[in-house]
Amino acid sequence: MALQHRRQRRRRMAEINIVPYIDVMLVLLIIFMVTAPMLNLGADIQLPQSAAKALQDEKRPVMVSVDQQGEVFLTLGKSPREHVDDDALVKQVSAFVKEDPKVSVLLGGDKRVDYGRVNQVLGLLQQAGVAKVGLMSQPETTLVPAGNAKH
Repeated sequence: MALQHRRQRRRRMAEINIVPYIDVMLVLLIIFMVTAPMLNLGADIQLPQSAAKALQDEKRPVMVSVDQQGEVFLTLGKSPREHVDDDALVKQVSAFVKEDPKVSVLLGGDKRVDYGRVNQVLGLLQQAGVAKVGLMSQPETTLVPAGNAKH
């Protein structure tokens, strides 16, 4: 019986062991996931300037403005501009948008206010059910250099 065990040949496996390949793939995946967000951080972007025309709307839009201190002001249609806190902004805009879903909603922020505050107000408008928000700006005035000015 001992001879029979020695003489049995081992069958060769016709399968490929893919475990090492899966390990390598997972390591590469993790490397790409970590490095991909870092690739866009150093991008130098120069935004184009535009001479956009003012919107012509039959209805008065909902206007939300953020001043230099981060305080929020709301103008609903033809009503006067009023100071509101975040909860009141969501409630009032939500009620106004439910009444007229196609109303234009415009957001304007002082250029000296923290961008995070403007972004927070955008989130509040989204909570209020606003689908599209227009950003208000003033057209840039072109200054004539002193040497080129005509007297």
